[in-house]
Amino acid sequence: MIKPLTDRQKSWLILGTLWLALLILASLRPIAVPDEGRYGEIGRWMLVSGDWLTPRLNGIPFFHKPPYLYWLEAISVAIFGVNELALRLVPALHAGLMLSGLYLAARHITTEPVARRAALMLGTSLGFLVGGQYINHDMLVATWIGLAIWSFAFAFMAGEKPNAWLARLGFVACALGMLSKGLIGLALPGLVILVWLIWTRQLKKMVHLPWLSGLALFAIIALPWFVLAQQSYPDFFNYMFVGQQFNRYTATVYNNPQPWWFYLLALALLLFPWVFFALGQVRRVTAMTLASDGVMAAPWWKLCWVWVLAIFVFFTIPNSKLVGYILPVVPPLALLASLGWQRWLAQRPWADKIFGTLVVVNLAIALAIVLKVGDITRDSRTQDLAQVFACAAEPTDTLYVSDAYPYDLPLYAQTMKPMVVLGDWPTLRAQVGDGWHRELIEGADFDAKAAQLLQPMEVLAQVAQTPGHWFAGRSGNQITANLPGWTLYYQGVGWDLYRSGGTSAPASTAKSPEAAQHKGLPGCKNQR
Repeated sequence: MIKPLTDRQKSWLILGTLWLALLILASLRPIAVPDEGRYGEIGRWMLVSGDWLTPRLNGIPFFHKPPYLYWLEAISVAIFGVNELALRLVPALHAGLMLSGLYLAARHITTEPVARRAALMLGTSLGFLVGGQYINHDMLVATWIGLAIWSFAFAFMAGEKPNAWLARLGFVACALGMLSKGLIGLALPGLVILVWLIWTRQLKKMVHLPWLSGLALFAIIALPWFVLAQQSYPDFFNYMFVGQQFNRYTATVYNNPQPWWFYLLALALLLFPWVFFALGQVRRVTAMTLASDGVMAAPWWKLCWVWVLAIFVFFTIPNSKLVGYILPVVPPLALLASLGWQRWLAQRPWADKIFGTLVVVNLAIALAIVLKVGDITRDSRTQDLAQVFACAAEPTDTLYVSDAYPYDLPLYAQTMKPMVVLGDWPTLRAQVGDGWHRELIEGADFDAKAAQLLQPMEVLAQVAQTPGHWFAGRSGNQITANLPGWTLYYQGVGWDLYRSGGTSAPASTAKSPEAAQHKGLPGCKNQR
């Protein structure tokens, strides 16, 4: 006779099912550009090049973020091959860790039903199901920020003196957060814990933290890469910490300017519809209520609100805002939403049916977004062209690009040679703003050899009659129109491929990625 599952076993089964749903959704869509193409390719190139110190975009140093994401991507690709799911497994693993951390923490500070419901709310949110599969640094740093906050909070709540091992775990989480996305991996947990300690009158406990061993663990994990990078590239610290972190936080010249209320809308979408059940807890903040109907003790309730409000304010200050930045506040909001549900609806006879319906609706919304995003982004992607190039080109051939940057082309084509990017680079250096040109210009400043990949437009005319050269441009571009020797080889959905040497193009063209497999093209060697 099979024993019935315990409540905790049911909870873990639910968490596993939600994570499996995340992986299924992650396998259903192509690479999105620019972010997924950029960050996925950097990880693949790290494996191809064998250079685990320097993140490189198209062979050019890319020091916008630390390398933790790229290291894990390279490992995943080495094990599972170059595919979307292998790359998305990295943020998905961290999303699962975030979900498990919320459940474990909530189970200890509140009841099992509230903890399970909080995990379900987080696990059926767009923040988890869509944000948890998106290839960038946001889910990684959000997870480690959350685990650092939980670890330090439980350490301080252990007694008159903090629990040393939990505190050390907090230092480790901060180190991995810093390796994920820089100083916010340390600054945000520190900000939340400091404000919470002041509010709960526990500040004096800080002197009893295991500072020596904790900081030693932090330094052993986080600092070696930064030190080695600085030794190899003398301007690295200034670029990473001043240019890419402090200046991006304080300046108004970067992309994505948004109004102050942007993250209110972002949270409504990321945690829809559960976030609205947390609104009832707002009145308790203004009323300075010390507990939530006896379900959760006052210090923990205060921690959730400090966590949400401190990070919300921190990211609201900069002019530039992106949805993924606010992911660190989703776990405490899910717990507050679960408390709100417990207070308003849990005792109603129809509550479970309503909850189940909302879960199904959320899953359907996530599936619809995942299935639709490929159609929406089709013209900007180069998956079809990459398949043709991988089949038709020799590994030693050179690919040129100019009018736009095909972030996903090297990833899908699995190229072994960087592209040559053409442009009026002196003028671009003086005039171009935040964008792909600036990424390449600033990266090339670190490596004179890699800088040779940035060439003037005249190069196209010089190589036009020589076989072994290819040019990729947006559909309808006229860049090679008046250059004898260049011929159209493939007309894709949003990009066209040209070949040098005057060779005529194959007759077939494609209007959809499905029509672009081209395994039967003349000369196809399937070498990649």
